[in-house]
Amino acid sequence: MKTQVAIIGGGPSGLLLSQLLHTRGIDSVVLERKTKDYVLGRIRAGVLEQGLVALMEKAGCADRLHAEGIPHEGTWISYGDEMFRVDFTEHTGKLVMVYGQTELTSDLYKAREESGGKFEFNVEDVAIHSADTDAPHIDYIVDGEARRLDCDFIAGCDGFHGVSRQSIPLDVRKEYEKVYPFGWLGVLSETPPVNHELIYANSPRGFALCSMRNENLSRYYIQCSLSDKPDDWTDEAFWQELKRRIPVYQAETLVMGPSIEKSIAPLRSFVTEPMRWGNLFLCGDAAHIVPPTGAKGLNTAASDVNYLFDGLCDFYENSSTDGIDTYSEKALARVWKAERFSWWFSSLMHTYPNQSEFDLKMQVAEIEYLRSCTSAQRSMAENYVGLPY
Repeated sequence: MKTQVAIIGGGPSGLLLSQLLHTRGIDSVVLERKTKDYVLGRIRAGVLEQGLVALMEKAGCADRLHAEGIPHEGTWISYGDEMFRVDFTEHTGKLVMVYGQTELTSDLYKAREESGGKFEFNVEDVAIHSADTDAPHIDYIVDGEARRLDCDFIAGCDGFHGVSRQSIPLDVRKEYEKVYPFGWLGVLSETPPVNHELIYANSPRGFALCSMRNENLSRYYIQCSLSDKPDDWTDEAFWQELKRRIPVYQAETLVMGPSIEKSIAPLRSFVTEPMRWGNLFLCGDAAHIVPPTGAKGLNTAASDVNYLFDGLCDFYENSSTDGIDTYSEKALARVWKAERFSWWFSSLMHTYPNQSEFDLKMQVAEIEYLRSCTSAQRSMAENYVGLPY
């Protein structure tokens, strides 16, 4: 089989790139190691920057997003029983959209299927060959049958554990990593959100986040030990701990219910450089990971897709390599800014082992400075809603 762009990974970034390319008549094939149902069963982030919303519009996949997504014009920061709001629209004129990644991925699959998109699921033993030449190809196995996909370019959208980044020689790539000494325990429940906007809570007991997917589906997180397992936490224990970490007047209005999903995610900051080797391009988690505190994971993947899509269109429509030649530089410039914001916000809101009383006082002073300083709030708002592409 032959295509113009081979895309490894059938998650949102791979699908978005495939659908965008389709709108410009550029052929692609998506290889996914799991089933479609597995991909759609993953519970992930749901805060979309305007840049991602615009890409979904460009891809012709934004109707349901606009009908069901919840626009958020600000967010809440709490510390102890104190709470204040950072107004995105006041400071930036922009907002974010709350819309589950599962829903976004479902919309993209629907669009690709309706337009005859080509997929291979349950792909095993993927091997990238000759990526540093003009004739790359991918070998893989489906249902015990060996297959080959020839292409002009390869987009590695296969996540942190995928084959794409590992296919770049070690003497070419350099990796930067910070592993955080805690995780997030997340619970999904069919209950109304405690607040109409997100609450990021700094507490002496650890961080908490009150989020949502829609008006009757809430997503809550609490900072937990890396040694914890989801089964260690009963629903009752989770709710009581969450209530201890948010302001009393919010805890009193919290609607509790059975969890329909419970999981623990470790936190890390990670970047690999460069994001291009020959005709192999890395996108999203294949190239970088951010802690979820700043809601940047899916959104940085989207900006990667934007730069790569522009570069590939420039190549096929204008016979120019300028866009693909500058892809890594452009993508990394924005990625590192998102990494900085996520690191800063994580450092501000979490408790850390061996924090001194001075360290804790500095956290509170930083939060109170954010509360009282317009320029500090503007800076946070600019980063939260998304820096320009």
